[in-house]
Amino acid sequence: MALDIDFIRSQFPAFREPSLADQAFFENAGGSYPCRFVVDRLARFYRERKVQPYGPFDSSRVGGEEMDEARTRLSKMLGVHEDELSFGPSTTQNVYVLANAFREYLSEGDAIVVTNQDHEANSGAWRRLSDAGIEVREWQIDPDTGHLDLSALGGLLEGAKLLCFPHCSNVIGEINDVSAISQIAHDAGAVVCVDGVSYAPHGFPNVDKLGADIYLFSAYKTYGPHQGIMVVRRVLAEALPNQAHYFNAGTLYKKFTPAGPDHAQVAACAGMADYVDALYASLDLSHVGASERAEVVHDAMRTREVELMQPLLEFLRSRNDVRMLGPATAETRAPTVAIHHSRSAEHLAAELAPHNVNVCGGDFYAVRPLEASGIDPAHGVLRMSFTHYTTREEVDRLIAALDHVL
Repeated sequence: MALDIDFIRSQFPAFREPSLADQAFFENAGGSYPCRFVVDRLARFYRERKVQPYGPFDSSRVGGEEMDEARTRLSKMLGVHEDELSFGPSTTQNVYVLANAFREYLSEGDAIVVTNQDHEANSGAWRRLSDAGIEVREWQIDPDTGHLDLSALGGLLEGAKLLCFPHCSNVIGEINDVSAISQIAHDAGAVVCVDGVSYAPHGFPNVDKLGADIYLFSAYKTYGPHQGIMVVRRVLAEALPNQAHYFNAGTLYKKFTPAGPDHAQVAACAGMADYVDALYASLDLSHVGASERAEVVHDAMRTREVELMQPLLEFLRSRNDVRMLGPATAETRAPTVAIHHSRSAEHLAAELAPHNVNVCGGDFYAVRPLEASGIDPAHGVLRMSFTHYTTREEVDRLIAALDHVL
């Protein structure tokens, strides 16, 4: 089930853009290139459907149908019910709204568990619940490895109502066992909120199989427009208080969207499903359902990324002047690789730019995991991230440029 890299790259306008020619893009964790289906759908909506949707005239009716198509197809890919998926302006905003819902739902003295492995989007808003008398407990990473130890979780969950953790950290990169963690939390009586922002670009997960009650990720990091996508499973969604207009309380996918959605960007999100289907069709396999197609493509993406990642990890392991965060084995991590060096991360990134290697340095809103790892966020880490559309030649260029700059 090997993916054809030439076919993959033909699906992304960026790789035909003269201004981006010869640039090796390794900042995908900050936002991936959009696929052609998303670009085409977005442009078409602005040309032909840029009116209030769901009206009786054609442009309005079709605009609403395209918005519904996005929710329908993405929910099927993720293995959830259509009304369990909603859109918002960003994952950070979606978490903020959910935290406000939990602020009303929980009682003073209740406990929740967060980690210090998270991007601040899935940490800060939850931690602020302490202002309402909610006890906030922290599941802490190993300062040397960045690993979250499952054996430490049981005690933290005693009497807790909610556990929030990342599918993988945007600087540590280790893929957490969501299914196992969710089972532990559920056995303890807690619901589970998973930040999938740094994982979903490497293959859309089956949320039902993962067992998460809430799963969040960003469309703009999964080849789509700038939207946050949020799954809240029905039992929990019905129990949480409404955060939208009072007359939308009975519609689950509107319940946690206080403002009206961005019509064009929501409609364009269907292009993400188009892309997954195109990749599946390129594998020349028999017809299966949407979630099964997504799982096959997920595995094919991961296989390609693991092969691309291993040479980079081996190069970094061979050096004694850098500290690599997270696992040294490609099979257990996402291709988001952060390193700490004696020189400023921002300066290193600037020195790589003349080599046509696009990376960034900084804290990446991961101040807590960096501090827990003994790294000054102001000094930062150099983060190199890629996806299945990256070529082996680009990885080789990255390694050569790193060797020169370091």
